[in-house]
Amino acid sequence: MSGNAGPVEILKGITLEIAAGETVGLVGPSGSGKSSLLMLMGGLERASAGRVTAMGHDLTALNEDALARVRRDHMGVVFQSFHLIPTMTALENVATPLELAGAEDAFARAEAELREVGLGARLRHYPAQLSGGEQQRVALARAAVGRPDLLLADEPTGNLDGTTGAAIMDLLFGLRQRHGATLVLVTHAPELAERCDRVIGLNDGLIDGAMREARAAE
Repeated sequence: MSGNAGPVEILKGITLEIAAGETVGLVGPSGSGKSSLLMLMGGLERASAGRVTAMGHDLTALNEDALARVRRDHMGVVFQSFHLIPTMTALENVATPLELAGAEDAFARAEAELREVGLGARLRHYPAQLSGGEQQRVALARAAVGRPDLLLADEPTGNLDGTTGAAIMDLLFGLRQRHGATLVLVTHAPELAERCDRVIGLNDGLIDGAMREARAAE
């Protein structure tokens, strides 16, 4: 990244491999590079050096249109702040990515996914008519409806209270298990990270070797 003060180095020569079907928690202090690493994995930010490959695609070599197709066909992303379209109902928000992909059964699949996350009675509601937890359920349904190979979640419980956040995490891991996706989760909550197969700590743009060694010794 660059700005008025010149280039800012966020991640520093990270080498990381994640297996298909694995669940990985990314943890570390604010500013350590967790979200930046997740955005690189999803092709939402571009690396200034090195390569990022996912599901056989070299993301660093693709143009914006090709990156968008890879995300549409293979990835689901869940953010802390929901990112729902306010002028669309829950059903329309979930169906939109399928419609863009040309799916003729977009609304039927969207309705089924919303029912899976407990929102069968909220299909026609707009985001402003939903609680924070319900909005995040819509976001989860939207991320999962395309049956992604890779689920990326950036602090998905950050704007929710503890009870609602726990319910969202149960849904997220349930969706991941049902669809067999690889899950990469950025979180500040150790108890959430510990639900993953592997926990990777970041500190000042580097993988925390002390944490990696401690985990390996368990």
